[in-house]
Amino acid sequence: MTKLIKIIPPLKKELAQSLKVGEEVLISGVIYTARDAAHKRLVDLIKEKKPLPFPLKNEIIYYTGPTPAKPPRPIGSCGPTTSFRMDSFTPLLLSRGLRGMIGKGSRSLQIRESIKKYKAIYFLALGGGGAYLSRRVKRAEVIAFADLGPEAVYKLWVEDFPAIVGIDCRGEDLYQNLIRRKDNNEKK
Repeated sequence: MTKLIKIIPPLKKELAQSLKVGEEVLISGVIYTARDAAHKRLVDLIKEKKPLPFPLKNEIIYYTGPTPAKPPRPIGSCGPTTSFRMDSFTPLLLSRGLRGMIGKGSRSLQIRESIKKYKAIYFLALGGGGAYLSRRVKRAEVIAFADLGPEAVYKLWVEDFPAIVGIDCRGEDLYQNLIRRKDNNEKK
């Protein structure tokens, strides 16, 4: 059985550097949500030298837009969204200390290089598992950009939120590894 690595944010650089592509993790503590529209606003605030609604240093952003909560749950379904939509914003956020991102799907070469440069981690969450993942959220609070509805920035308190290291801080990429393995198998 695979050993699950427990992570308690903030995600320190040393811990990020110890993680390897393909490892399974359970995240417990505070993470933040942000999708495309929120990312654009965060980048605009940085460019305008204005304060951000939450600290980026060593934090984890989850690419999700949760559905409304049904009592007594703190949040509705909150599955990961496709990560490449955040690629144009990611390098600047990483340069400001963002340490982890959770989403689904592959990332561009530029993002892999930025992850490597800034010693960050890209985690993969279960696509199609929004209802299950919402049960890992113990508390949720909108902290910025409420006008964006489900794309507002939420502060989430999660417990044993499951993810897989998709890209590690050495630039190793789970998707690229699977493609290489498939290509090698086809050559045999």
